[in-house]
Amino acid sequence: MKIEFTGRVAIVTGAGAGLGRSHALELARRGAKVVVNDLGGAADGTGGSLTPAQEVADIIIQNGGEAIVSGANVADYAQVEAMVGEAMDKWGRVDVLVNNAGILRDKSFVKMDLKDFQVVLDVHLMGSVNCTKAVWDIMREQAYGRIAMTTSSSGMYGNFGQSNYGAAKAGLVGFMNTLCIEGAKYDIRVNALSPVAHTRMTEGLIPEEALKLLTPESVTAGLVALVAENAPNRTILCAGAGGYARTVISETDGIYLAPADQTPENVMAGMDKINDIAGAQEFTQGFQQSEKFVGKAMKA
Repeated sequence: MKIEFTGRVAIVTGAGAGLGRSHALELARRGAKVVVNDLGGAADGTGGSLTPAQEVADIIIQNGGEAIVSGANVADYAQVEAMVGEAMDKWGRVDVLVNNAGILRDKSFVKMDLKDFQVVLDVHLMGSVNCTKAVWDIMREQAYGRIAMTTSSSGMYGNFGQSNYGAAKAGLVGFMNTLCIEGAKYDIRVNALSPVAHTRMTEGLIPEEALKLLTPESVTAGLVALVAENAPNRTILCAGAGGYARTVISETDGIYLAPADQTPENVMAGMDKINDIAGAQEFTQGFQQSEKFVGKAMKA
């Protein structure tokens, strides 16, 4: 069944270039009215220009679609509220939010200034929080919403020189996990995209021969699925170079120690069993872990 967005309104942050541009153009091609948001700064977040976002909006309009431009800084809630207000004034609803805006300030932790740690958290994590907060009540009232966070393998698995970026991207997974519970009864579905693509953020990091496969469009195919009407909920979809996979956070069955045996030495001695992935489970609510441990204790 073809995925369409006719009559839907989408906000895409960081849509002036790279993945965001690809996302905005594809959503528009499939019928969405799009708010093309981009501060228009450099990869490290400095500077600013409406030109990249305007160019994307112009392409959408030239192809018969509808688009408006926003230069809102996602780290500033007042600017985000104004952006959402413009969309509501023009179209009366917001159905899709793609939290894509991001910057890089890579350095090893020992050399990193805390200001560079904070600003990356402000844009990636708080930027996504701000945009989501600004549309949340709208989506609840219309009983429909599709939200995509942009996480990263750096957040889920780690990457040298990206402690700030990794912390922000891991935080977005935790944010998603709770929002998809709170939004479920309003048909607000929240997912996360973990992209691999050649954009200005990956410049110089990937061999030339691999770059041709790492297209933004291959990632966008995954993103569109995550914000479709029949989208999943609470899915971390990894996408790039034609590969699509799901990251799952699971918990091992672990061990039980009786009160008299609850020592660090016995925990260390049981580490092989603690690490054994046989019988590992994916939990979708925090209390499931409590139930598991209490259950083990009651059984013992």
